[in-house]
Amino acid sequence: MSDTGLNIDGTRVGAVMAAIEARIAGRVLGPGARLPSIRAFAGTMGVSKSTVVEAYERLGAEGAIVSRPGSGFYVAGRPEPLSLAAIGPRLDRAVDPLWIARQSLEAGLALLKPGCGWLPAEWMPDGSLRRALRQLARDEGERLACYDTPLGHAGLRQLVARRLVDRGIPAHPDAIVLTDSATQGLDLICRFLVEPGDAVLVDDPCYFNFHALLRAHRVRVVGVPFGVGGPDLAALAAALAEHRPRFYLTNSGLHNPTGATVSPATVHRVLKLAEAHDTLIVEDDIYADFEPEPGPRLAGFDGLERVIHIGGFSKTLSAAARTGVIALRPDWVERLVDLKLAVSLGNGNLAAGLVHRTLSDGSYRRYLDGMRARLAEARGNAVKRLSGIGIAVPHVPSAGMFLWARLPGGLDAAEVARRALAAGVVLAPGPVFSASGDAADRLRFNVAQCGDRKVFEVLARAMG
Repeated sequence: MSDTGLNIDGTRVGAVMAAIEARIAGRVLGPGARLPSIRAFAGTMGVSKSTVVEAYERLGAEGAIVSRPGSGFYVAGRPEPLSLAAIGPRLDRAVDPLWIARQSLEAGLALLKPGCGWLPAEWMPDGSLRRALRQLARDEGERLACYDTPLGHAGLRQLVARRLVDRGIPAHPDAIVLTDSATQGLDLICRFLVEPGDAVLVDDPCYFNFHALLRAHRVRVVGVPFGVGGPDLAALAAALAEHRPRFYLTNSGLHNPTGATVSPATVHRVLKLAEAHDTLIVEDDIYADFEPEPGPRLAGFDGLERVIHIGGFSKTLSAAARTGVIALRPDWVERLVDLKLAVSLGNGNLAAGLVHRTLSDGSYRRYLDGMRARLAEARGNAVKRLSGIGIAVPHVPSAGMFLWARLPGGLDAAEVARRALAAGVVLAPGPVFSASGDAADRLRFNVAQCGDRKVFEVLARAMG
């Protein structure tokens, strides 16, 4: 920041105070931590030493920091609750990842949600779920009232293991750990593998909640450019060499948000790079059931030696009965289960039983066939409608629900999203998917949520 840099209250002193407050809120500076020296922070902020002195004195008067004569200034008191918004680059709250999730989840029926990441409720297998619920209600009371086993529902683990083997991933039921969601599974893996300050590689762009979750674990998030052919292999190699990350988090199939599926040759090369740099890979495969035919997976080529595979069923069954799946190398299972028990004691027995019965129903495969056909039709319609208002879709995926679209004329996706929200449409602007912020003219569309013409009418006006 130059000496003319001002914060929102229009003063350089306020800018210095805000910078320190952000570090405290983001736990970069914890209770008792020594603040930078006045001389050093003046240089960092590009202001005079007297400006920093006044800022520190004001923070001291507010009780945020304390002065220790002859030693310097220190953070006072107990830590404030963690503020994810204070960690990392500050985005306009109207378009940051957590805001998009809140708007999509809190939106009433009046709001249209082409930016959300799930199918409409009327698309879900309601009949199968109701049958499974009735069957569960007739079960012995133990299943309805008791904790599940540490690994999770045995029948569901066996079924999941068979499904993974069918996709080329050699998973034994005893090397599968169930969680309450795929997101909880990723959170558990982060607790298992990383310490604050570790580096983690992510695709750029990637699912926006990866950024929020990794920030909650206070790791350094490093983006690797990702396109329709998968990750930029040269950039991946450079990032692995420079940052020595704890793991690389990616979707190799039906990537969110691009919809891309990585080729076998690229999968092989990514694994070779990970091996050369002794890095783990966490593969999020939440969209596997959207594929008509299984595509190549890192866990399949690797045999779960270096890859941890995560999946779930909220996208195709029910977000109200969430169950996540972690498949990993057998010698890590016991330690991961101990951690799972420490933080949650177990996962939802009732939800896992519901998923198990629904997947065991022969109607699930028929439902998937119909859902994929419905998505294909919706995808074609959405591409046409977007083209009609000047929005390009450079890559049209063969499956899945997402389109990664480009606005014309360098329009700012964040501003378009703000205007659309005012008219009752929740969009997903590109910058929240990008660690580098390079996707300023991109929007992710969920084709299953684009059936209402109002989406495109509002979008056209927002672009104007």
